[in-house]
Amino acid sequence: MVSFSVRTLGFPEVRCDDRPCQLALRKGLALLVYLAEAKGPVGRDAIATMLWPDSPAEVVKARLRRLLHRLQLALGDVLTSDRSTVRLSAAIHLVVDSRQFEEACDSGEFERACGLYQADFLDGFSPGDCPEFDEWAFFRKEALRGRAIQALERVVQEKHAAADYASAAAHAGRLAALDPLSEIYARHLIRNLILSGDRAGAARQLEALSQRLREELDVAPEAETRALLEAGTAEPPPTQYVSGDGVHLAFQTYGRGKTDILMLPGFVSHVERAWEDKGCRAFLASLAEIGRLVLFDRRGVGLSDRVGSSPSVEATAQDVCTVLDAAGSSRVVLFGASEGGPACITFAADHPDRVAGLILFASLAKGSAAPDYPHALRADQYAAWLQQLVSAWGGPAGIETFAPSLAGDAKARAWWAGLLRAASSPGAIKGVLEALRDTDVRHLLGRIAVPTLVLHRRGDRAVRIGAGRHLADHIPRARFIELDGDDHFAFAGDQQAVLDRVRQFVHGLRG
Repeated sequence: MVSFSVRTLGFPEVRCDDRPCQLALRKGLALLVYLAEAKGPVGRDAIATMLWPDSPAEVVKARLRRLLHRLQLALGDVLTSDRSTVRLSAAIHLVVDSRQFEEACDSGEFERACGLYQADFLDGFSPGDCPEFDEWAFFRKEALRGRAIQALERVVQEKHAAADYASAAAHAGRLAALDPLSEIYARHLIRNLILSGDRAGAARQLEALSQRLREELDVAPEAETRALLEAGTAEPPPTQYVSGDGVHLAFQTYGRGKTDILMLPGFVSHVERAWEDKGCRAFLASLAEIGRLVLFDRRGVGLSDRVGSSPSVEATAQDVCTVLDAAGSSRVVLFGASEGGPACITFAADHPDRVAGLILFASLAKGSAAPDYPHALRADQYAAWLQQLVSAWGGPAGIETFAPSLAGDAKARAWWAGLLRAASSPGAIKGVLEALRDTDVRHLLGRIAVPTLVLHRRGDRAVRIGAGRHLADHIPRARFIELDGDDHFAFAGDQQAVLDRVRQFVHGLRG
């Protein structure tokens, strides 16, 4: 059996029986990569549209026939085709490094996955004048890059916990290279360099970070970052993992208050990167003064396992239960922000004995509009918004809608863009948001039997205030408070008004 391998992580390369194949055909190389990734037959029409989008049908058919013939002359019998499809031959032993990488991630072999990921998908390669191929390659690159970031984060945590600081620093250096403006990753690197005995290297990294932040954002590193060289071994709040339903969930706990407060954010989160922004950090720290704060990333995003399907509201509610058990919490105040609200509503309806109170901030009961629910986007509006968000992924996508008060802040924009890249990929978040679009928990609102506080800013651009009023009108014992401002994020704008209401509510529960 012929061994046929395709390297996609980096500039593409094809090898037969471990010998490099000299292939000067860029479209031929693009086709081999696409077939290797497809794991099955691909329609001739799809290939033709992808490689020759503007050519007449008869011309395209002739070009494809010539290309397949030239590939056969160069590589031998590695392709199988019929009148309608083309595929890599089942008679060859196929090895694709991107598949190996994903298999290592899926099996929890994160260090091996990091070793396999040496460059971005098809780094620097394009067949030219093939926008559909380039778009497919971009989404594939972002998905693999997101998994590489997650794998590196896990290895840094594991190596640090095992006191293998030199190895932790090496992997943290790769993280910092993937996102040079992230102070969280820079702190991982500096901290582990110090603990490995390389204080001079840590000082160089701090200076390099300072220069990047100054040139790109015109800001200086935060005091916490600068203090590392003075304190030497300052530790960040620890991220823990718990397994439930076959999925590993990343969570953190902060504070020692008498009341537990679990905060479930909207469609995207990252429990470590959230603390990098000073405003978000101040908000979370203030919540931790009101009660012991529990944070976690829902399955599919952030530091939790990336899963093959989009998480349902029911699955996220089950994850809430798993995390509360791991945190040793028997009774909790749930804080559901935006799309986090429906899962909190579901958990409160199903487990009233474990919920002391429910806070819903800028949330909604249904993800899209219906004749009897005009408080959300129509399906066509939602699709247009989702396409716009996904196409801008990699930058500070949506910040003008989610946090207009921060839209002009260069550092906040860089932080939000970095959090998005670390938390998910464009294709994966599209699936998450499509599942949230179909969410509908209106039938559960009447079952909520715990005190409920509904907070909504009157100018919110992401979730209309009518959605908040609807929640309060249909949940027994709910109190609705309309706040000033147009920021969708609780920590943006006047966060003190939010914190004051939360504090009063929680203290009232204790009384």
